[in-house]
Amino acid sequence: MKFELKQIGTVYSPFCDLVNMPVQPKGAENIYATIEIKKDYQEGLRDLDGFSHIYLIYYFHKVKEPKLKVVPFNDHTHTPRGVFSTRTPMHPNSLGLSVVELVKVEENIVTIKGVDILDGTPVIDIKPYIENFDKVEGMTRFGWMQASLEEVRRKKSDDRFVQH
Repeated sequence: MKFELKQIGTVYSPFCDLVNMPVQPKGAENIYATIEIKKDYQEGLRDLDGFSHIYLIYYFHKVKEPKLKVVPFNDHTHTPRGVFSTRTPMHPNSLGLSVVELVKVEENIVTIKGVDILDGTPVIDIKPYIENFDKVEGMTRFGWMQASLEEVRRKKSDDRFVQH
């Protein structure tokens, strides 16, 4: 089976360097960016402005070589972890996922807030966040992740995932 993903747009953010940027949206709560949707897909934005938050699915276009083990930014023990237990960019398909606040939609430009995404990142898809679908109720587990919300907010990237 062969399949193909299409780039539907591009993120324009203030982050032009992979080093020293937030590593999760919680660390970028007041950062704004825009997504320029290709004109061919503009009609798909209809009715999106009724939602407060959206999921962005994007391509980590700066990843050169995926890895199956990584040391994540928020791991206090600096232990190599299986990539599928992390949110690092080094996954085999290099797809990113963020929940961001939707500020406005004007023609083919989507303004978002809470952005931890590199400038020029290709957008693969947008989906609305719907609490009745997406909110996890009851007991949850966080595996190796022990960082507090404040630690996550303060954490900035270093060069561990930058190809030299």
